[in-house]
Amino acid sequence: MKKRAIIAVFLFVLCFLTGCAKDSKDGTITITNVSYDPTREFYEQYNNIFETYYEEKYGEKVRIVQSHGGSGSQARSVVEGCNADVVTLALEHDIDLIEHTGLIEDGWIDEFPQNSAPYTSTIVFLVRKGNPKNIKDWDDLIKKDINVITPDPKSSGGACWNFLAALSYAKTNYGSEKEQKAFMKQLYENVLVMDSGARGSTTTFVENGQGEVLLAWENEAFTTLDSYPDEYEMITPSVSILAQPSVAIVDDNAKSNHTEDVCKEYLDYLYSDEAQKLIGENGYRPVKEEILQEFSSKFDLQMKLFTIEDYGGWDEAYKTFFDDGAMFDEIYGD
Repeated sequence: MKKRAIIAVFLFVLCFLTGCAKDSKDGTITITNVSYDPTREFYEQYNNIFETYYEEKYGEKVRIVQSHGGSGSQARSVVEGCNADVVTLALEHDIDLIEHTGLIEDGWIDEFPQNSAPYTSTIVFLVRKGNPKNIKDWDDLIKKDINVITPDPKSSGGACWNFLAALSYAKTNYGSEKEQKAFMKQLYENVLVMDSGARGSTTTFVENGQGEVLLAWENEAFTTLDSYPDEYEMITPSVSILAQPSVAIVDDNAKSNHTEDVCKEYLDYLYSDEAQKLIGENGYRPVKEEILQEFSSKFDLQMKLFTIEDYGGWDEAYKTFFDDGAMFDEIYGD
């Protein structure tokens, strides 16, 4: 993962340098996908099948440049000048941040099916093999001897989903807002390390051996289990949240780079059967119901999942929980 992190930094810098639609040597079309941390492995595979598909369909070669980091940080990098053609970020709010600058046109969320969310995920726990602390649900994470690893909501979209997943449990089990807030405060008092992104938190937990439990994207937990099958276990809590990562064309950049058609095809193809199966194989939940059912033995489809609409949408959620001085600052800054 350290090697991947170095590569990710290189690609992040490269995204500022990429701007020409075609390579001057062979006419290859180049587009840059600025994404969030845990999608790295998926897009490495997806880009390969898309490049093959596009060349077979149009007779033109295309190359995808990837950039990965905390979703909020990635959104800010686009605002500050990273020449992204498309963004595939952890949450709708991060793309709205770019839209507000005029780089992305209004109505982006309706440009692709399912509110421009071609896959979903949820939040689970990753614990060490044998589950030595006997962690089963969210209430176990507020015990005094538990050290929790989760990224920072100020820079990571996954961290925002983690926060809302925990709050969904509190809302299910505690009647008053005061009790819910007290639960969240206890939970975040147990956070040992707060990295800037989800992959950094995985590295802290897996490679650096810190903490008893990692709050993780479901797909990130599957990736860790595949890499370390005898060292970790995934725990599915009783309540979590339906996480809906979003995708969009960065219209202003795509127009300047003359890549609009390729970008649309790139994001459209995420909804193809081939891509949806690859999504399921990589631990994300396909949005095509018939393909999701093909992975019913892999995912717990009976989980109680809140949605962002239960919190009034992302604008309201940010105002209530993540903006400066909101609930997260109150419970973590005290």
